[in-house]
Amino acid sequence: MLTLQEISDRIELEKLVTDYAYAIDERAFNNLDKIFAADAYIDYRDMGGIDGDYAKVKAWLPEALKHFPGFMHFIGNLSFELHGDEASGKVACFNPMVVPTPEGGTETMFLGLWYQDKYRRTAQGWRITERVEKKSYMHNM
Repeated sequence: MLTLQEISDRIELEKLVTDYAYAIDERAFNNLDKIFAADAYIDYRDMGGIDGDYAKVKAWLPEALKHFPGFMHFIGNLSFELHGDEASGKVACFNPMVVPTPEGGTETMFLGLWYQDKYRRTAQGWRITERVEKKSYMHNM
């Protein structure tokens, strides 16, 4: 049976990963400061991005995503392992992205991936200390 602390931690971690999805989808990149630890490592290479420390990846995101008129992250199948003030997790993500075509139209690209995360409890709450994307599929329509 879960303790009240474990229940609270899981709810807080669920909110953290949900807040990430909204920050990216709303292009509210400064909101990521409340989601990632300052010393976090992020690896988006499996889906065509970059890897590096949080500051490097945060600076890269607006430029990388400006070419997409729309996208939305749907997350689910949340799995968290708690270890006191640290945790790990796996989060499934379905991410349709609108892609401009050379003819002036658009098509939709569908991405399926998992976020493999590490978390740390801080005085300000839980933060992601490592996020690694693992590709499941990419499909253009």
